[in-house]
Amino acid sequence: MSVDNIQNDRVAWLLPSMGTGGISFQHILSEFSQVFPNTITFTGQWPGYAPSFENLFTVQEVGTTRYVEFGKALNGYTIGFSLASPQIIRHLLQFKPHIIFANAFTAWTMIALLLKPVCRWKVIITYEGGSSVYESTSSTVRYQVRRFMARLTDAFVVNSKNGKNYLLDTLKVNPKKVFSKPFLVPSVEALLHQAKPLDLKHKFQSPIFLYVGQVVPRKGLKILLDACILLKSQGFTNYTLLVVGDGDKRPELEKYVNDNSLTKQVEWIGKVPYGQLGSYFEQADVFVFPTYDDIWGMVLVEAMAFGNAIICSKGAGAVEMLLEGENGFSFDPDHPELLAELMLKLIQDPNLVEKMGEVSRQIMSKHLPTQAISSFSEAINSVRSNLV
Repeated sequence: MSVDNIQNDRVAWLLPSMGTGGISFQHILSEFSQVFPNTITFTGQWPGYAPSFENLFTVQEVGTTRYVEFGKALNGYTIGFSLASPQIIRHLLQFKPHIIFANAFTAWTMIALLLKPVCRWKVIITYEGGSSVYESTSSTVRYQVRRFMARLTDAFVVNSKNGKNYLLDTLKVNPKKVFSKPFLVPSVEALLHQAKPLDLKHKFQSPIFLYVGQVVPRKGLKILLDACILLKSQGFTNYTLLVVGDGDKRPELEKYVNDNSLTKQVEWIGKVPYGQLGSYFEQADVFVFPTYDDIWGMVLVEAMAFGNAIICSKGAGAVEMLLEGENGFSFDPDHPELLAELMLKLIQDPNLVEKMGEVSRQIMSKHLPTQAISSFSEAINSVRSNLV
């Protein structure tokens, strides 16, 4: 069946899991559905609409997705697989999509690819990037399965440069099939949807450094606290570090702060609803992302959108959004002394903080949610000519 009007394309998104990480996709789906209104997102794990995204896109739950964990890698990511419902077959056969966006190399992606010759739809894989564990060629079976899936895929939309390099260099995907542009970018409106008035600049010593994330080893908060200890040993205490988030290591790290007499510099905010995070980004001067390993790191681009200067670990995929020396600095997370040096540079130069924050804002003005979906439209255009 020919498709005459791009707005009439039936598009299915296959997102087996939309747990806590699904929020980062909701702005994409809402913007995408405005251009392609005949779109359904299928998922086996639905946390509900994030504030400000209510009913802006259509969701159908398909069974229940469970994550089966085998263990943890050295970088902190879990090793395992998502067990998604085979009921997706029935849903797809009923919907009869022209185009399927399948997230990464999941079981649902494989189903869509195997049914493609019969159902005559096109399959586009969206790829955020992957951890070193899953992108390693040491697992021959995983590597061969992904090579097979890549050969069957009509196009790819990839979020990061590292992800693009993996597709081209490791999986040997035809460059003409790859559409690369950051699509995991924030909605400022969503981050302020439940905002509460804050006046932290009068309450705390400036500059205000901000950490947002889980309090778990992989996120590197201890490295940031070690840098604060080094600053204190050099006599520099004229700043504040706000810690937004919670996790298993929080009691241990709170004790670490107390034992090292950092209570006047470190403020524990705890977990904050997504729709209120914008208030903290607005009040911060510098955002610090000390992660050892993050496939992307949505919090980094969120901070940039609010005009924060940036200090980012080289372990974050989103470090590619940083212009070294212009809107911030990068560092090796194994060297807290380097982080301390960068923090001190910004403590001593408030004008530099302001200039870098403005550059961050300018960078993100070119990566708005409305612009982020362009690569999806380009991918669709590249495969539509063969739709029959």
